[in-house]
Amino acid sequence: MRKLIIIGLLISACGTKPEAVSQTSQNKEKKMIDKVVKSEEEWKKELSPEAYHILREKGTERAFTGKFWNNHEDGTYLCAACGLELFDSKTKFESGTGWPSFYQPVDEAYVDAETDRTYGMVRSEVICARCGGHLGHVFDDGPKPTGLRYCINSAALQFKKK
Repeated sequence: MRKLIIIGLLISACGTKPEAVSQTSQNKEKKMIDKVVKSEEEWKKELSPEAYHILREKGTERAFTGKFWNNHEDGTYLCAACGLELFDSKTKFESGTGWPSFYQPVDEAYVDAETDRTYGMVRSEVICARCGGHLGHVFDDGPKPTGLRYCINSAALQFKKK
């Protein structure tokens, strides 16, 4: 926020159009996403029991059992709860873990990460930025160009073919 105030003051002094700076600021800072907020009862009605357990209770599916771990079709993976586009099939790779793995999201603003200290480990939990649903975890052992492995539960995803 302080950066934006300073930029605004500089714009006033220099006579630059505010639209140009706000466009640049949006590119550098995380995009604002309209949040989807529902009660747990609403989520229970809309999601399958497995999707609810994973997305709302931070559960996981067993390795090699999800519907997308071995999917090789061209398309986009969306959040199963709110439909936000999360991963493109072009960034999916074979990690050998039994879960769909991606080296980057469609847009970094669409996923959040929080520290997860469950099960005696310290991991980075991946969360849908729109609805707050638990998607999986991200690790730093992925392929180039990012070196990241977004390990995502199939039940947290929908797939839209191209």
